[in-house]
Amino acid sequence: MAAAARSFGPEREAEPAKEARVVGSELVDTYTVYIIQVTDGSHEWTVKHRYSDFHDLHEKLIAERKIDKNLLPPKKIIGKNSRSLVEKREKDLEVYLQTLLAAFSGVAPRVLAHFLHFHFYEINGITAALAEELFEKGEQLLGAGEVFAIGPLQLYAVTEQLLQGKPTCTSGDAKTDLGHILDFTCRLKYLKVSGTEGPFGTSNIQEQFLPFDLSIFKSLHQVEISHCDAKHIRGLVTSKPTLATMSIRFSATSMKEVLVPEALEFDEWEPEGTALEGPVTAVIPTWQALTTLDLSHNSISEIDESVKLIPKIEFLDLSHNGLLVVDNLQHLYNLVHLDLSYNKLSSLEGVHTKLGNIKTLNLAGNLLESLSGLHKLYSLVNLDLCNNRIEQMEEVRSIGSLPCLEHVALLNNPLSIIPDYRTKVLAQFGDRASEVCLDDTVTTEKELDTVEVLKAIQKAKEVKSKLSNPEKKVGEDSRLSAAACVRPGSSPPTVAPTSASLPQPILSNQGNRVCILLLRCRHLLPAGSDAGRAVPSAGGSWARGGGCPFCCLLDEDSQVL
Repeated sequence: MAAAARSFGPEREAEPAKEARVVGSELVDTYTVYIIQVTDGSHEWTVKHRYSDFHDLHEKLIAERKIDKNLLPPKKIIGKNSRSLVEKREKDLEVYLQTLLAAFSGVAPRVLAHFLHFHFYEINGITAALAEELFEKGEQLLGAGEVFAIGPLQLYAVTEQLLQGKPTCTSGDAKTDLGHILDFTCRLKYLKVSGTEGPFGTSNIQEQFLPFDLSIFKSLHQVEISHCDAKHIRGLVTSKPTLATMSIRFSATSMKEVLVPEALEFDEWEPEGTALEGPVTAVIPTWQALTTLDLSHNSISEIDESVKLIPKIEFLDLSHNGLLVVDNLQHLYNLVHLDLSYNKLSSLEGVHTKLGNIKTLNLAGNLLESLSGLHKLYSLVNLDLCNNRIEQMEEVRSIGSLPCLEHVALLNNPLSIIPDYRTKVLAQFGDRASEVCLDDTVTTEKELDTVEVLKAIQKAKEVKSKLSNPEKKVGEDSRLSAAACVRPGSSPPTVAPTSASLPQPILSNQGNRVCILLLRCRHLLPAGSDAGRAVPSAGGSWARGGGCPFCCLLDEDSQVL
C-alpha cells in the first residue's frame, strides 16, 4: 500500500520538532483567553484556551502520564486579570507547553493532541482521528452506500503517513490504526473531496494546493472533487475499471490534467484499442466504465484530444469554462447530453458533424448570433439558447425543421423582446408548433390559433410574391390577368383555387379597382359562411366582420393583392 502512494517522491526526512508559543491574550467577559500559535514544519495554526483548560489538561496528564504536578503555574484568585499577571502567565504557559512537546516528541498523548488541535491540522493527529471514526462507523457507512465526504488535508495526511513508512499504529491504541482507513478506502464506492478557498480554519494551510494520492481507493463508482488543484491529484486513474461518474469542479485548467495526467510524461500517446499510426511512446488505457463526466466551473479553454479516452460518455458537462470552439466531440459516439453553457462560443458551424446523436444541448450564456450549425441535429429534443445574442427571427428557422425538438429556450436574447415573440417563434415550427414547449411554458390554444393566422399570412405573401414575379411564363401571366381584370358593372367570375392549401379568393369590384382577397377567417365560422370574412367598405377599404380577434392581426399588404 505504501508503495502505491510513493508517487510524490522519496521517503520523508525526520519530522521537524513541533512548537507551541503563547503569542497573546484577550479578555472575554470576565476571564482571559490565551492565544497559542502551534508550528509543525511549514504549517501553523492558532488555538485559544483559558487557564481552566490548561488546568484540566494538567490533571489528566498527571493521571495518565505521571507528569510533575508543579509544572503548571498555580492559580490566582485575586488580580487574575491584571496585565502584569497575564503577561507573566503567558510566558509560564509557553514554557509549560514546550516542556510537554519535548517530553512527548514522538506521538503526543491523546489529551494533549486534542488540546493543541492536532486532530485538525497535524498529520498524525488527523489520521488517528480518521482511523478511529472509521473503526466505529466504517461498516455502517459502507453498508448504507452513502457518499463519504473527506477533505484534501485528511487525504494529504494519509498520503504523508504512507510515505513515512512507519508502523500503521504508533500510539498504542488499536482504534487509531491506519489499517482501518486502508480497509475502508479499498471498499468505498462513493467519494466526495471538497477543499476550501483560502486558509483552512485558523491555520496557514491552503488545502486546495495540497498533494494527495487516491490510489488507496480500489472500488470507486462515483467521485466528486472540488477546490483541489488537479495537477496535485494522483492515483485517480487507478479507478478506471470501476468509475462510472466523475465530477471535478473548481480544480482544473485542462481536460488532460484530469483524464490523462500521464500525458505530461510522454511526447506521443494513443488510447488503448486504436490502430496505431506513426511513432507512439505510450498506449493509455481508456476510462472504460465512465458514462458521466462533470468538468464544469473550471478554467478549461479547449476540448482536447483526451476525450478519446472516454468513449462511453453519455453525459458531459463543460459549462462555466472558457471554451471558444466545439471540437473533438466526434469521438464520443454515445454522447446524448451535452452542457456547453456559459462559455465563449460564437459559432456553431459544422457542429452537426461532431454531435450526431445528441438529444439535450445547453448553449445558454454564450456569444451566439447565428444558429445555422444546428439544422442537422435530427435527434435533438431539448435545446437551451438563453442569454445569447440572437436578433433575427430567421435564425430560428434553422431549428424549426428539426423533427424531434420539443423544448426550446430563447429568453434574454434580443429577439425575445420582439412583439408577439412567442407566436412568431412557434410559427417557425410549422405544423409541429403544438408539440414545442417554448421557454418552459406550454403553448396555449390561443397561441396556436395565432400561429395558424401567421402561417396563412406567410402563404399569402408567398403567393403574392409569386404572382408579381416578372419571370413567370407568359401563359401563366395571361391566366392570372384574366382572373383579376373585371370590367365595372360585370359579375365577378368564379376563380378556381390555385392551390389546395389556399382559401377560395374573394373578388371585389370597387370602381375601376379590382382586388382579390386571399384570406378568409376560419376561427369563428365554418368554411362557406360570409360572416367573419373581410368585406369591402364604401370608401374602398376593407372592413372586417364577425368580430374575430385574429383578423385584426392582418395588415393591409397581407389581406389584399
